Amino acid sequence: MVLETSGNPGLPVRVSARILLVDDRDRILLFRYLDQDTDIPGGAWWGTPGGGVDEGESLPHAAARELFEETGLRVEESALGRVVAGGRGAARFGGRDYWFVNHFYYLRVPAFALDDSGWEELERGSIVEHRWWTVRQLAAIAEAVYPPGLPRILPDLIAGRTPAEPVDVGWL
Repeated sequence: MVLETSGNPGLPVRVSARILLVDDRDRILLFRYLDQDTDIPGGAWWGTPGGGVDEGESLPHAAARELFEETGLRVEESALGRVVAGGRGAARFGGRDYWFVNHFYYLRVPAFALDDSGWEELERGSIVEHRWWTVRQLAAIAEAVYPPGLPRILPDLIAGRTPAEPVDVGWL
């Protein structure tokens, strides 16, 4: 299921598959991104693992591939289930303007130590930290968090209440 790209003001489209990765202690993994050439105030934000879908690649395949590259965790595509949330909008990243169409999967896993040995140049140049956050900690964070609707939907997902249709989690 690929979200519509409606509203695009003529920018290159970047479709992504992202993972709301929660461990058995009810903590979500977020990366702290730093990019001084972005339109996010301060150039820093916290975001989920995941990334761009390659030409001809399915969303679940891209999500599983990105998860392995960014965390070292290997999962079968079928373990991801279906898209639970989405967001789209314009943003500047890496010095280029894009129309992002982001798809979010939810995955519960046992706690594990992140392995960043699969990071590509893009990750090494933009991810400066990673942390596991509780819902309470996430609600109190001072920096930008993407998707902005994450604190709203995460408690239901952790409680096992999956939305019937993907939830719009907003944009920057």
